[in-house]
Amino acid sequence: MIIEMRSYDLRPASVAAVEERFAASLPARTQLSPLAAFWHTEIGPLNRVIHVWTYADLAERTRIRAEATKLANWPPPISEYIASMTSEIFLPAPFSPPLEPRALGAVYEIRSYTMAAGQMPGMIERWSDKIAERVKLSPLVGAWYSELGALNKWVHIWAYKDAAERQRVRAEAVAKGVWPPGSPPGAMVKQENMLVVPAAFSPLH
Repeated sequence: MIIEMRSYDLRPASVAAVEERFAASLPARTQLSPLAAFWHTEIGPLNRVIHVWTYADLAERTRIRAEATKLANWPPPISEYIASMTSEIFLPAPFSPPLEPRALGAVYEIRSYTMAAGQMPGMIERWSDKIAERVKLSPLVGAWYSELGALNKWVHIWAYKDAAERQRVRAEAVAKGVWPPGSPPGAMVKQENMLVVPAAFSPLH
């Protein structure tokens, strides 16, 4: 399986209009393949929407996207609001849960780490050793590494009831020695995070 994360940076005050138009066009698109998630940022880069799709492989993605261009209602009429667009393709780590419709929380945290070249296998191994205890505190939505787009990128997504629960869980994980799994000096180059909120039509909510 491959995971495509498409991020659109929008013009100010346009998120609500984009989500409304996206929702209206979505039934046509989901006849070809299901939407996995749709979020907008609450903390982090403002006016950003993120939609996630899964495919069996790159060939299926190419075929479905070609078929989608023939649909009457796709893509949604949102181009007037878009300032920039990014698409990234990820592969799931062995312990990453399936992306399926679930009610997990009102706030999701997307954490992105850029690893030094050659460090991704070690990262996956360290996580594999500790992830079972961490997911007892809050659900893991996904742990993915980049295949196309920004290279050496590790993305992990967590769900929480609200921002207060996120703070509590993260403090508890550290206090219990459950998390973080750690990295050797120099293994990690850059860290970023966003708190995002699911759209009303998002299968993950």
